[in-house]
Amino acid sequence: MKNIIINLLLLALVAGSSFSCKDDQVYSDLVRDNRPAVPVTFPGATTYGFNPYITSSLAAGGAIQFTLSIPATSGRTIKEITKVVGGATGINVATLNAATATTAYNPAPIAGSGTTAVFTTTIADFKKKYPTVPTTPATQANTFTEIQFLFLVTLDDGTQIVPEPVRVRIVA
Repeated sequence: MKNIIINLLLLALVAGSSFSCKDDQVYSDLVRDNRPAVPVTFPGATTYGFNPYITSSLAAGGAIQFTLSIPATSGRTIKEITKVVGGATGINVATLNAATATTAYNPAPIAGSGTTAVFTTTIADFKKKYPTVPTTPATQANTFTEIQFLFLVTLDDGTQIVPEPVRVRIVA
């Protein structure tokens, strides 16, 4: 009799614990996706893997060009790329926030044109600004030397967006 009561109590406990509360879809800032209302994309960049990237050849002059774009349906335009920081692949938003007019990659804002803005530089210019960051192409197969850029984009209404970092794979 005692075993039957214990078994019934265990059964009631298991049955009661299988019910859960309704998910109200309200989460704190710590567990929500941090996505801007207006997404910034990088047309022409390869988005396979972690961050979008382009490939730049030292033999071809080491040109680097990223086009930043927002959807035409957003109703907004890009006023400027306010700030750019570059470095090895370990830069982050703290690096961007700490950058001043003299430490940022761009000495002045880069004007936007409608829903796009274009950032252009070269590996040689990057090397002048960040001489300690490696820019020598990797010699092993399937190994890449990469540098990274992070942008602060200002829209026409004053909204500021930090899109995901973008990388440049350096090849010979």
